[in-house]
Order: sequence, then C-alpha cells, then structure tokens
Amino acid sequence: MVQIYRFAAVRPGRRYSEKIPSVPYDVVTAEEARECIEKNPLSFLRVSRSDAELPDLAPHDDRVYRRSREVFDGMLADGLMQRDPEPGMYVYRAVQDGEEFVGLVCCVGTEDYENRRIRRHELTRYDKEEDRTRHIDTVGANTGLVFLLYRDPGEIFSCVRSLIDNVQPDGSTTTASGVLHQVYRVADEATLSRLESLFAAVPETYIADGHHRARSAVNVAERRRSAGRFTEEAGKFMAVLFAHDRVRIHGYSRLVSDLGGYKTPREFIEALPEAGWTVRPYGQVDAAGDQIPPLATGAGTMHVMHFYLEGAWYEASRPIADPTDLIGSLDVSVLQKDVLEGMLGISDPRGDPRLHYMGGAKPLCALERLVDSGKYALAVAMQPVRVETVLAIADMDGVMPPKSTWFEPKLLSGLVVHTID
Repeated sequence: MVQIYRFAAVRPGRRYSEKIPSVPYDVVTAEEARECIEKNPLSFLRVSRSDAELPDLAPHDDRVYRRSREVFDGMLADGLMQRDPEPGMYVYRAVQDGEEFVGLVCCVGTEDYENRRIRRHELTRYDKEEDRTRHIDTVGANTGLVFLLYRDPGEIFSCVRSLIDNVQPDGSTTTASGVLHQVYRVADEATLSRLESLFAAVPETYIADGHHRARSAVNVAERRRSAGRFTEEAGKFMAVLFAHDRVRIHGYSRLVSDLGGYKTPREFIEALPEAGWTVRPYGQVDAAGDQIPPLATGAGTMHVMHFYLEGAWYEASRPIADPTDLIGSLDVSVLQKDVLEGMLGISDPRGDPRLHYMGGAKPLCALERLVDSGKYALAVAMQPVRVETVLAIADMDGVMPPKSTWFEPKLLSGLVVHTID
C-alpha cells in the first residue's frame, strides 16, 4: 500500500506566486540560471541554484549551500514566501498546448523508497546525489518536486480533479513558453482522509522524473538519523502523484558532433543497411512538431528512428529481435549498441563529449538548426517509449539507458516547498 502524508507547505505569498516559481535546478546551467535571476530577482533559482550568484566559488563549496539557506530564510522573513497554518495537500494543475495535467502534491516516506514501494528505472550519479543531499540538508527543505506515477484503481484521478472545479487557485504562474502552473490547497479533513484512503489501495508508485531528488532525500534521512538530528519530516519527501495514463511522454533526441570514421554523411547512411536497417529518405517533416510519424508499418514490432544530416531526414527501421527483452528491445538500447557504439565508437553514453541530448518536447527545427549550423553532424529523433513499458521495467528492477524518457508536465520549483527542520 502507498501511504501519503499531509504537510504544511511554504509557498509564495499570493502576490508573488507569478514571479517566484522557477524551472527545476537541473534543466539550466549556472550561467543560464544567472541570466534568469538578473531578469527576475525573485526567482526561486536563487535558492535551488545559488551557485549562479557565486561564480567565484566552486559549485560544491559549503558557502554555496549556506547561501541557499540564507536566501530561503530571507524569503520567509520578508513575507515573499509563507507557511500554511496547518498540514494539508495540494492539487497541481498544468495546462500546456491546451492539454491539462492534474496531480496531487503530498509527502511520501523515505522507507517506501528503500523497500521499493516507490520504484525507479534509472541509475543515479553519486556527484548529483551528493549535491542535492547537501542542498536539502543545509536548506532544511525539499525544494524540488519528485514526479511519481500511479496506476489508478478507478476513482483517484476523478476525485483529485473534482477538488478544483469552480475553485480559484492559491498560486498561479505562467512560464515564458506559455505553460500555466497552478496549485490549490486542500485542507478539509474529510477530503484529506478520503485521499489517504484511496491511495492506500495503490500497491506502488513509480518515479517518472526526480530520481536524484528522491535518492538525496533518502540520504538526508539516513545522515540525520546517524547524527542524531532526525526529525519526523526528514523521513519524508515531497512528490506529485499523477495517474500513469494522464501524463505525456516523449522520446529523447541525440546529437552527435562527428561521424567518426565515416568521411561523408552519404557513407554513413549507406552503411546502415549493412547493419540490418531499412533506410529510406523521409522527405518533408513538420519541423514545428516534436515527433516524426513512422513510415514503417507494424507498430510495436519494429525499431524506428529518424536521422537528420546534411539537410535531409531519413527513417531507419528493422524488426525487434526479442520483444520479451524489455530493455534490450528499446529503440534507445539498439541505437546505442548498434549505431552510436557499433558504428560511431561512442561507448559511454553518459560521458562521451561527442554525444549530446535534447529533450524530445523541443521542436524538430531545433535539431535541424544545430546540424545545419555545423555544430553537430547528426541528429537522431526517437519515438516515445510507452509508459506501460517504463512501469514494467521498474517492476522488474530494470535500468533503462540514459535519457530514455522525457515526461511532461515539467514541474516548477518554488510553488510548494516541504521543510524538514
């Protein structure tokens, strides 16, 4: 069973809710965060990416983490952010391109992560873990949301969605890209008890996004327990629960700086059939869109990916060898093994400087521009993985290749904060 917890969130004062929320810390560089802060001095990036304001210090200097705490405490002292008077839960609503996403913000227990009631499909990196562990511990707060999925037994989503009918949000902001983000506080005792009861019928949840934030929260609980500084709230972390069939998932595009031993793009394209691929010119694509419809038939039985080089798109397809091998049969697994490593010599998908990634929600024209500019020699647009496949891999303790999925909505930081001190 899944146990969810109420908490008294720290949130922007109503007049500041448009300005304070920011993109998550890990989708911007320090330089990009600095530019955002210069344009908007109230940005929550001052808390989540305080290294942006301390360029002369190493990003993991103790003073960087202390600065995050100082800024957060200052926001509370100045009334920019305020603590709710009693524990509750929150409905998170995002509207993007006319599509609505609705989830429940609550806390979950670190023990559920450790006993696998919270399941994951990605490995975490120690350096990223350590950064967020120190950040959470020093600030005394979970400043970012963990994106969790659940299989809805039948009435959870409708219950959560009904809570915001004809109700004004308690916080609202619209991003530069036009995505509306809103939170609605839920404080009614009967409603909270019903939500807790509904989720008690859910056997497990799944991390869609925020693997490092979740692991880091567990680390903080362990360290505080060992040091005699443990608090009840330190044994929990903040999450947003979305029904698994009410989110959007994209592929994750690849960009390659050179073609290795292939002297020309044509030589590379002509080598693909030798590796068993059927290759055909795609022709015109909708460059404003983020996905290319396959020409190949037989959905679910074929690997399909699209290559862009020298001003043209090509589709490469071939039958899936073993559909029962959930990880090995992923398009990204085959791309890495047979094309990136087998043909181009890129053996380390996490660290090779020749390989870069772009979230699949970006328009195809962004890939085209980067290749046309000469910065990259090749772009690869991937088809999305089915959400059910992600959950099935997590159920078997499997690990997906790096950058396999791009889930939406992308959640903002600073709309709600969970303190652990």
